[in-house]
Formats: sequence, structure tokens, C-alpha cells
Amino acid sequence: MNYKDKMSDIRIGQNISQKEMAKILNISPFTYSHYETQDATIPIKHLIAFCDYLNISIDYIFSFTDKSLNSEFKEVNAIISGKRLKEFRKEQNITQETLAKYLNTNRSLLSNYEKGLYLIATPFLYMICKKYNISADYLLGRIDSPKYLK
Repeated sequence: MNYKDKMSDIRIGQNISQKEMAKILNISPFTYSHYETQDATIPIKHLIAFCDYLNISIDYIFSFTDKSLNSEFKEVNAIISGKRLKEFRKEQNITQETLAKYLNTNRSLLSNYEKGLYLIATPFLYMICKKYNISADYLLGRIDSPKYLK
């Protein structure tokens, strides 16, 4: 995953300090700095909050698109996200076991994502979207289209 340069560039471009962004995300400046350097993986809830605050797409942060394509993002909902993950998996004829193996996790965790009990973890979201060219923003329910990226 490579999001550190985009996060830093966007934050600096908006004249927001790391300390200010940490306050916006309700985390310590130390923790935020580790997200920006990718010494720690940014949890999905903080990535969503970062993107929502700056009105940018997760696809852009992940470098799946050249620019943030949408200016109106919906609130992320774990139930919608779970349904979309399940629909995508079935559309691609991928079993939970196969996807779990690709993600190096267990099927029960995927089942919990699909049931809407949790939002999909950032690294898993990235891996799925990168491999299958599906929009992270779409999977999370932030947008309704485009579903697939070029």
C-alpha cells in the first residue's frame, strides 16, 4: 500500500499541520505521523475521516485514480459495505475461502465483513481493489458509481 505521499501532499496543500490533522481525527500527533510515514497502517475509520474532512476519494489516496473524481460522498455504512463486498465476490465467482486465502485471513472474518459487523480493514480493502480494479469508495458505499476503475 502506498498512501503516505498522497496524505502528506494533500494535507500540506491544505495548509493543515500534522498536529491539526491528528486533532481532527481525534488521535495523537505521534500516531498520525506514523500513518503518514506508513510506519503504521491507517485504520479504515481514520482513512475515511481523513478523506471525508478533505472531501477526497479513497481511490485517489490509494493512487487508483489520478484525481478525486467525486465531490459528494455518502456516509460509510458497514451494512452497505458488507452487501457490496458480498455482491462483488459473487459477481466475480469468488468463494469466501478463496478470497480469505488471497488476503491471508480466515473465512469467518470475511463473513463478518459481509454481514456488516465490521468495516473491511484498510489492507484488505486495498488488496481487493487493486487486484480486481474495483473502487474502494464504491465498496465502502461512499459512491454508487463508478463501480470498477479503468
